[in-house]
Amino acid sequence: MTAPGPGNKSGGYAHETPSRVGVLLVNLGTPAAPTAAATRRYLGEFLSDRRVIEAPRWLWWCLLHGVILRRRPKKSAALYAKVWDERGAPLLRHCEDILAALRPRLAERRIVAALGMRYGEPSLRDALERLRQANAQRLLLLPLYPQYSATTTASAFDALADILRTWRWLPETRFVRDYHDDAGYLDALAESARQHWRRRGRPQKLLFSFHGIPERYFLAGDPYHCQCQATARQVAERLRLPPAAWAVAFQSRFGPRRWLQPYTDQLLAAWARDGIRHTQVLCPGFAADCLETLEEIALQNRQAYLRAGGGEFSYVPALNDRPAHIDALLGLIERHTRGWPAPESAAELSLRAQRAAAAANCYNASSSTAPAGRVRGKHD
Repeated sequence: MTAPGPGNKSGGYAHETPSRVGVLLVNLGTPAAPTAAATRRYLGEFLSDRRVIEAPRWLWWCLLHGVILRRRPKKSAALYAKVWDERGAPLLRHCEDILAALRPRLAERRIVAALGMRYGEPSLRDALERLRQANAQRLLLLPLYPQYSATTTASAFDALADILRTWRWLPETRFVRDYHDDAGYLDALAESARQHWRRRGRPQKLLFSFHGIPERYFLAGDPYHCQCQATARQVAERLRLPPAAWAVAFQSRFGPRRWLQPYTDQLLAAWARDGIRHTQVLCPGFAADCLETLEEIALQNRQAYLRAGGGEFSYVPALNDRPAHIDALLGLIERHTRGWPAPESAAELSLRAQRAAAAANCYNASSSTAPAGRVRGKHD
């Protein structure tokens, strides 16, 4: 018997197909190409998200379509072109590498995984459909945002809910809200800094730079700022850094309103003017390298630091598909999928298929004897 649901390409449920746990990795997304047209489509989707821009819709629509999407795409496309390569956007490339490293180890646990981007391609809808075709009846959403913010993590949850509301048979769903203080993640960050020091020397100052959010989002209750501080503090403790040797700052601000401070570019310039001759920047909020790390930090902010009189500057790469990062993500997945039933055995699947076939025969026989347009019920 084949019934509506997951398990095969026609949308039917095959009783002999074992159920799976599915892991959906989510990241922000990227334009399809480093062109103004592709960047405009991407920015249009991103900046239309009510979680990202909390402003009156009519006012923001006029500003977005009347000004921003007329001016910003060409400039942003030129920045993307600086970090684009034969495999495309760095964020997508590194997320694909993370997925490729996770898949064989998840397969040992009979877990399937897919990657979806909140904006752009590969889409969350396509990723969820791949998991449904693999008969993932239990779903773990893992946004690759270590620190929670409504602008990122909650937006991913919104998108998941919007898609699942169109499904008849929903998977049992769990959600990794954040992992800003996960020991495996913190250990991986600290070890990445130590390895960088072995190559480039120990800096006078280590800056933990996180993507910013508008200050009013924090004042409204978003825990992002606090979680960023907690991450940086615990990594600094692992590195045995005294308070004077490290700091936290926030990058990538947009628009005229106040964002979380201090601002990364301004703090780096101040350090240079104060005579700090060797600075390194670590970006713990980015699980994978992207435009904001490779272009904004490693290129733009490096130049700003040097112009202000600074000396040696280097960026500590994101964790990407480093083995310690993959181990940390596996640890998260194992903890958050704990307690879910193991996949059915071959004997259980065979018995289930036999029962389904018998039930189908009974149903078909009953239906064939009922009057046209009417099926008998127990109250007839």
